[in-house]
Amino acid sequence: KLIGAQYFNKGYAAFVGGLNSTFDTPRDTTGHGTHTLSTAGGSFVPGANVFGLLPLVNGSKCFDADILAAFDAAIHDGVDVLSVSLSGEADCFFDDGLAIGSFHAVRKGITVSCSAGNSGPTPGSVSNNAPWIFTVGASTMDREFPAYAIFGDKKLKGQSLSPKRLTKNKLYPIISSKDAKAANQSGNDAELCFLGSLDPEKVKDKIVVCLRGVNARVEKGEAVLEAGGAGMVLANNVMTGNEISADAHFLPATHITYSDGKVLFSYLQSTQSPHGYITKAITELNTKPAPFMAAFSSQGPNTVNPEILKPDITAPGVSVIAAYTRASSPTGLVYDHRRISFNSESGIPCLASHFGIVGFSRPSTLIGALQQSNRLS
Repeated sequence: KLIGAQYFNKGYAAFVGGLNSTFDTPRDTTGHGTHTLSTAGGSFVPGANVFGLLPLVNGSKCFDADILAAFDAAIHDGVDVLSVSLSGEADCFFDDGLAIGSFHAVRKGITVSCSAGNSGPTPGSVSNNAPWIFTVGASTMDREFPAYAIFGDKKLKGQSLSPKRLTKNKLYPIISSKDAKAANQSGNDAELCFLGSLDPEKVKDKIVVCLRGVNARVEKGEAVLEAGGAGMVLANNVMTGNEISADAHFLPATHITYSDGKVLFSYLQSTQSPHGYITKAITELNTKPAPFMAAFSSQGPNTVNPEILKPDITAPGVSVIAAYTRASSPTGLVYDHRRISFNSESGIPCLASHFGIVGFSRPSTLIGALQQSNRLS
């Protein structure tokens, strides 16, 4: 259970020239802290769900002075494990607050786990590269929230947490977002479904196919909804490949892989009057293959010390359901007024939290096994 919380913002305050009193609290207003904490220290909650289915504050960063203050407080409190849900650009250990703070913690016998980062699949993007840190990459688990895109003779499996559904036994016209661009918008903006980039006359009551990238996945659905669309299929680009996420979309939607997206775009180009349907998301267990690496998970090699392999290990980091704050929406977008008790998150909030608890149970065994594996490699 949660027995205490502290905030550390003196470094940030010194940089910006002072903060108002709303910053002087450990209360979570974005969801990151609540989700991370409940992943690491929460219990199983019967009936926990996101709409019926089983980022840092304002784009700012954490300052080394505040990170080090937090490490000092944790060491003074005598903690056994530090699960640090932070990552940034790789840097020399002597200039890296996380590396310095974790070094002093490890000297006191404290296990420290940190996330590898969300900058994949770029080679050399892994952060938290110090050898005394457990650096955790993101992989999937054997649970999915499938929502199918159905068209022609195809039924493509995607992912979604949308509580909305299309009218049963009805096929909807499908259009590529690029073909639905508004007159004063670029084809690139329309293809990515930026807000205001779609023509309502072309989109109304249709399923719109958007391409992943640049803007938030859920924001793309909002762009379709504002233009009067009935649903959205979000297709991966070549960089994101086959890694898909279940998101709390504003309208009936599903997220499909790059290879399935090529099938859908081919259908649109070769069919005079394309029609289709999106099924409502369900919960599915024991899915295969699992686990596999998430495309966003930061990759090696270690750019600080290439001879030290990083990341060390992977943990569940895709569509992880945990408790969430009611001070923010499930998407964090300003126009999202929904509030929920549990949310599905991917990436940094999940990684170190999962592995930190494992490290708490048998830290010496894990350390020995990873060191031996590194030597063998």
